[in-house]
Amino acid sequence: MQSSPGGGVVRKRSPVSRWTLLVCSFILAAALGQMNFTGDQVLRILAKNEKQLSLLRDLEGLKPQKVDFWRGPARPSLPVDMRVPFSELKDIKAYLESHGLAYNIMIKDIQVLLDEEREAMAKSRRLERSTSSFSYSSYHTLEETLGFAPSLLNCPSEKLLSFQIYTWIDNFVTEHSDIVSKLQIGHSFENRSILVLKFSTGGSRRPAIWIDSGIHSREWITHATGIWIARKIVSEYGKDRIVTDVLNAMDVFLEIVSNPDGFAYTHSMNRLWRKNKSSRPGTFCIGVDLNRNWKSGFGGNGSNNNPCSETYHGPSPQSEPEVAAVVDFIMSHGNVKALISIHSYSQMLMYPYGHSLEPVSNQEELYHLAKDAVQALYEVHGIEYIYGSISTTLYVASGITVDWAYDSGIKYSFSFELRDTGRYGFLLPATQIIPTAQETWMAIRTIMEHTLHHPY
Repeated sequence: MQSSPGGGVVRKRSPVSRWTLLVCSFILAAALGQMNFTGDQVLRILAKNEKQLSLLRDLEGLKPQKVDFWRGPARPSLPVDMRVPFSELKDIKAYLESHGLAYNIMIKDIQVLLDEEREAMAKSRRLERSTSSFSYSSYHTLEETLGFAPSLLNCPSEKLLSFQIYTWIDNFVTEHSDIVSKLQIGHSFENRSILVLKFSTGGSRRPAIWIDSGIHSREWITHATGIWIARKIVSEYGKDRIVTDVLNAMDVFLEIVSNPDGFAYTHSMNRLWRKNKSSRPGTFCIGVDLNRNWKSGFGGNGSNNNPCSETYHGPSPQSEPEVAAVVDFIMSHGNVKALISIHSYSQMLMYPYGHSLEPVSNQEELYHLAKDAVQALYEVHGIEYIYGSISTTLYVASGITVDWAYDSGIKYSFSFELRDTGRYGFLLPATQIIPTAQETWMAIRTIMEHTLHHPY
């Protein structure tokens, strides 16, 4: 046995080879029935004009669907990224070439990245068990455990999916009970708890800032960033002037896993799942895009009424329990002054509107605040973000969180699209978690400070 860095004793374990970890990760994938994406590619197309954009949009309407847009057709100045299954590659590439649509291969084989990701998680889990500590530089599961003994597979012993996010939340709240509490604001479609961390120094119904991450379940970097930010808030209180001033006057609510069912599904079955897991009689396809299910602009451009679409808006506004829970909580609170919704990828910071090209009443203030936040972010690691309204910076999107927030009186409503710009897309390596979180925090801190000093 040997002493741990923080005192105490940890049992020394025999080394596990890279090959063993990789084999075990493959066995885990097979045992869990995870989808395999061998040969699938991500293609990037830069449309020259609206006609070419229309040709790309036609691909989305194919039945059955043959492509998965990671960055959808928006405007000629923005690249379009789409995942193409191996079985469809020949036909899709022929379609692009026949219409003069040039493309680049951004990811040659998605499964290669997934295998690397799984191997990194296996290594991290072993390190966490050996040190009895949670790694903020790793990706984690929600709450699931395996239904079989790892020893039967001759893999590293104990629960391979220990140190899950919901377990971490309980431990984190216990450790910092003087400033953090856990709220359960509802249940998901599959009856998982919807949890929110509340950071508060006392008082009731104080002005508040809401932060959410992971509404699109495949965007793992957002959950990891949310976890890191939670730790940053408690560690900076009493040390950092801005954080201290904010928490002395306001509360902060942080929903790390906004789509628990979808997130669990990305670990158990389909790493690239985006929607929630709701189902309805008579509908073959499952899931609703939770960021199209809000009331503002519901059903408009940038959303889809096809249940099989990745941007399916659902049968009615707030039909999904994950959305309704947040709406009910924020409206009943009645004093939320800023809302920050964290997504990936593209490296953008945006504000309303998404459903309309119409500028909001305080557009100039939001523009300059976004500019300041992006500058603060850039100064950390030199990563460049673009900023502006959602509809003019990214694309028209209806029924989204930040539009609803703004229309509900939350004038400081922002949406992040974190790293990267397409090299890895939704499969950002865990080695980028810490730098991504560090720079994102500085932008969020800028928005928090402005909100504190501009009460309304």
